[in-house]
Amino acid sequence: MLSFKTAQTIVEPAHSTPVVGEFDVIVLGGGPAGIAAAVSAARLGRTVLLIERYGFLGGMGTAAGVTNFCGLYANVFGEIRQVVHGVADEILAGIDKLGGLNAPHLIFKKTYGRAYDTSAFKIAADELLLSAGVEIVFHALAVGVVMKDDETIRGVVFETKSGRGIALAHMFIDCSGDGDLAAWAGASYETGDATGNTLYPSTMFRLNGVDRDRATDASREIGERMAAAEKEGFRFPRKTPIIKPQKNGSEWRANVTQLANADGSAVNGTDALQLSAGEVEGRRQIASVFRFLKTVPGFEQSYIVDIPPQVGVRETRRIIGGYQLTEADVIDCASFDDTIGVNGWPLELHEAGDVTFRWQSIPDSRGFNHLPYRMLVPSRIDNLLVAGRCASMTHEGQSAARVSGGCFVMGQAAGTAAALAIASHCAPRDIEVPALQARLERDGAYLGPTA
Repeated sequence: MLSFKTAQTIVEPAHSTPVVGEFDVIVLGGGPAGIAAAVSAARLGRTVLLIERYGFLGGMGTAAGVTNFCGLYANVFGEIRQVVHGVADEILAGIDKLGGLNAPHLIFKKTYGRAYDTSAFKIAADELLLSAGVEIVFHALAVGVVMKDDETIRGVVFETKSGRGIALAHMFIDCSGDGDLAAWAGASYETGDATGNTLYPSTMFRLNGVDRDRATDASREIGERMAAAEKEGFRFPRKTPIIKPQKNGSEWRANVTQLANADGSAVNGTDALQLSAGEVEGRRQIASVFRFLKTVPGFEQSYIVDIPPQVGVRETRRIIGGYQLTEADVIDCASFDDTIGVNGWPLELHEAGDVTFRWQSIPDSRGFNHLPYRMLVPSRIDNLLVAGRCASMTHEGQSAARVSGGCFVMGQAAGTAAALAIASHCAPRDIEVPALQARLERDGAYLGPTA
């Protein structure tokens, strides 16, 4: 049986690794945070390399088939408004130009989501990065870092079909989702809640051949239909299903699975063996759920059109930075003087067997919290920023700000801050925050009122 926990080792021969390029900024990971970071740094005149393990951009939005932007909107005193702008607007426009963006749809009668076609997202992201002058290396798996000293990263080591290489840079932005680069560099991090439990992953899937009108009516009672089906022998991995239409009304996305280990704990997205078992379990659950969906009006003639390349991981490492965003910050719509943008999504805790949403006071509050710049700055490494779901947050705070809206916000701020830090010859923690905020607003970001 395969095991990475073994006392036996083999010493590999020493070898020289080629330096394949030198850049001002290296971004690891091409999800919403990485896209926004790379574009923002490049537009400020910096040479930028984005390293992505797949052959396309989009992160969990494409590789895990999320196909829905969450957190772009907030319920502001009863009025649902888009509160994430800047680079996010450009991605939305690019997807819409390709005919792949759905109209905003109501979620739990409180806020909006935006569904999109993954193919359109991939193309729009390519065009945006290339137009900004970002260099992209696809099919490149980062495997480590080279350090100049204990506080300074010199380069990222990655493996490709062309061999192993090292890319050097002055500044690094970890948008890997798992905090890989930060962890290799020695940054402090946490995993899970107080007892180590992380948010459960899911395997998404999409259906085609759906009768939109009949399915729309039936989907309003999908939870009740699941409860009734359980009495007839069906078993579901979790309650609170999310089954919604895409741009083409015959195509629907399904978010109903939950991936656990044999002991009931959440599959660990940084454990290769758990991930491998989780991939198989996710497809098994999809087959079971699909049998049920075929009994629901509007879905009788449907078929599975896509299971994405990987499971949808929600939480692994969270880097400890200058500030950790908390549950109270989200629920109480906290303000911060060093705001870089806002999060309007609620707590979304994927717990054993269900999903728990905890909302801001709607419609009696502004419905969003500030995201402070300090949550992007690791406590020790001098030339590193972290953006996306691995930024500095508590387990509960991360359940809200990990979604794509917050990732766009953090990525744009990180890329801008990296460029400003290089220009000022200082560490990211020492840049002038008002200058960062002014630049972000000039580039279309919404920072939210500070009062």
